[in-house]
Amino acid sequence: MVKIEDLAKIVGKKQVFTGEQERSAYKDDASFVGGKMPQCVVRPRNTEEVQKIVRLANDTHSALVPCSSKGPRTRGDTVPAVDDAVIVDLSGMDAIVRIDKRNKVAMVEPGVSFGALQEAAQGEGLRVAMPLAPRRTKSVVGSLLEREPTTMPKYHWDMSDPMCCIEVIFGTGDLFRTGAAAGPGTLEEQWASGQAQKSPMGPSQTDWAKVIQGAQGTMGIVTWASVKLELMPRIEKAFFVGARELDALIEFTFSIQRAKLPDQCLILNRVDLSAILGEGAVKELPPWVLFYTISGYEHFPEERVDYIEKDIGELAAATGLSPGEGVNGTSAQKFLSLVEKPSEEPYWKSRPAGGFQDIFFLTTLDKAPGFIRLMEAEAGKHGVSEEGLGVYLQPIQQGRACHVEFTLMVDPADADQVTTVEKLWQAAGESLSDGGAFFSRPYGSWSDLAYSKCPDTVAALRKVKGILDPKGVMNPGKLCF
Repeated sequence: MVKIEDLAKIVGKKQVFTGEQERSAYKDDASFVGGKMPQCVVRPRNTEEVQKIVRLANDTHSALVPCSSKGPRTRGDTVPAVDDAVIVDLSGMDAIVRIDKRNKVAMVEPGVSFGALQEAAQGEGLRVAMPLAPRRTKSVVGSLLEREPTTMPKYHWDMSDPMCCIEVIFGTGDLFRTGAAAGPGTLEEQWASGQAQKSPMGPSQTDWAKVIQGAQGTMGIVTWASVKLELMPRIEKAFFVGARELDALIEFTFSIQRAKLPDQCLILNRVDLSAILGEGAVKELPPWVLFYTISGYEHFPEERVDYIEKDIGELAAATGLSPGEGVNGTSAQKFLSLVEKPSEEPYWKSRPAGGFQDIFFLTTLDKAPGFIRLMEAEAGKHGVSEEGLGVYLQPIQQGRACHVEFTLMVDPADADQVTTVEKLWQAAGESLSDGGAFFSRPYGSWSDLAYSKCPDTVAALRKVKGILDPKGVMNPGKLCF
C-alpha cells in the first residue's frame, strides 16, 4: 500500500485527501456496481506528476483508479473494485492547450468540460461534436475515451471519432503519444511546422488509441487528447418528424443519412423528448420523434439550407412523412437550443423521477424496433410503465450502425422502486445480449455478458494488459481483468 507522505512529495499535501467524506464520494456512485473504500484521493496538476504517481504505484503494488469527470457519476467504472485503491482525480488538469482553427482541432486536458471547450471553440468559429446534452461536469476526454456517440453522425467516420491523438502514461509508468503526436519532434516543433496532431494512426501502422479507448483506465492514464472540431454554421435550421410507429421513421432516417444531408440527427421517444424539454406533458407528444438539423456555412448559407431542405422534403414525401419546424406545439428550434450545449441542472435524465439507470449497446437502426419490443416486454414483466422508459436512438458512422439507449427513470429515495429497476436492469441486459445486442462499452455485469462470448478477445486483451500494465496497478477488477 502506498504511503500518503510519498504521494504528498509528488503533488503536495494539499492535493492528497484522506478524509472519510472525500474518500466516500468515490466509494460508489449511482450505478448498481458495488465498490470499496479508497485509501485516498490524489489530484495531480500535470503529466509529470501523473507519471510519478504511476511509477510509485508500481513500486508499492498499489491500485490506481483514474477519474476525470466531476460527479455525479453513474456507470461504476471509477468505483474501486479492490481495497485501498488510490483515486487519481484529473479534474484539476483543465487546460485547453490549443485550438487550431485552420485544421479544426483542439488539444485538451482531462479536466476540460464540454461547456468550457464549446465556449473556446465558438470564439474561433468552430463547434464541438457532443453527446446528447451531456452533464455540465462531463469531461471531454472521458467522453472520448468511452466512445460516447455524438449527435452528428455525418462527421462520424470511425468508431474513435472525434478523438484524434492522445498522450498516455501506461501502467508501466512510460509516457507514450499516439498518432501524429508521436513525432518526430516535440509538440512545439510540430506546431511550428504546421502539424496539428489530427491523424490518429501511428506510430507506423498501429492505432494504439483504440487500445486505450473503452479500457476504463485499465491500461493507463490519458493526460491530454486532441479532438476534431467542426465549422460553426451561419444558419442551422431544426426539424421534427413525429410518428406513431418507429418503423415509419427508420427508412427515412436511412435515406437522409445515405445522402449525408443533415448535421445533427437522432430519434427519441416522447419520454426522453419531454425530459430534455423539461415539460411534463408526455402524452401530448408523438410516441416517436426524429430530430435533425440542416446547416449553411460561410458561402451561400441560405441557398445551401434551401436545397437540402427540398431534397429531404422529397425523401420524406416518398415515405409519407411530413417534416416540420415543430410538433404538437413544441419547437424544434427550442429543442436545438437545449441539445447544442450541456444540460441545465438538474440533468435531463434525472428530471422525471430524480434518478435513472441506462442500458445501451450497438446494433443497426433496422434492428432497433425489435430490441425496443424486447425491452418493453421485460419492463412489463417488472411492472415498469411506459412513462418510466426513455428510448434514444443515435445513428453513428454516417448511419452504418446505431447506438440504442434505454433510460430507466427511478426515484432513488424509493427503495422498492430501486430494487425493481435493478432487477429489470440485470434481466434486460441478459435478454438483450442473448438477442444480439453488442455491449461495446461493458460496465459492471455487462462485462461478463460481453466477454463470455469471445474468449479469444479476452486472451488477447490480457496479453496486451500484461505488456502495458504488468503489475496490474491500473483499475484492477474491471472489464476482463
